[in-house]
Amino acid sequence: MAKVSSNVARKRRHVRIRARVSGTSAKPRLCVFRSLSNIYAQIIDDISGVTLTSAGSSSAEIKEKAEGKNKSQIAELVGSILAKNAQDKGISEVVFDRGGYKYHGRIKALAESARKAGLKF
Repeated sequence: MAKVSSNVARKRRHVRIRARVSGTSAKPRLCVFRSLSNIYAQIIDDISGVTLTSAGSSSAEIKEKAEGKNKSQIAELVGSILAKNAQDKGISEVVFDRGGYKYHGRIKALAESARKAGLKF
């Protein structure tokens, strides 16, 4: 039997998570994607199929603030900026979708900084 790559296993876990986790207009879904060098997060209303706000480490706003920081510190920055953008749009409560990743490292740093900035989940 062939070994399943870690990314294929993550995608399978994500499918199982998405079967249960769905965002509404009252409580949208905070979705996280992590690549080797960047991290992206978006707040999605799944019922209408619309991304309400997003933030990523490759955006110009974050790149200038991220100079000389490690990946976890950049993830914290992304989480706080995402929470600020959400509050500007009137979003205070979300459902967290970790995307099949372990709640550890950059995913945890992003989630905790978003909570610290005032987002509830």
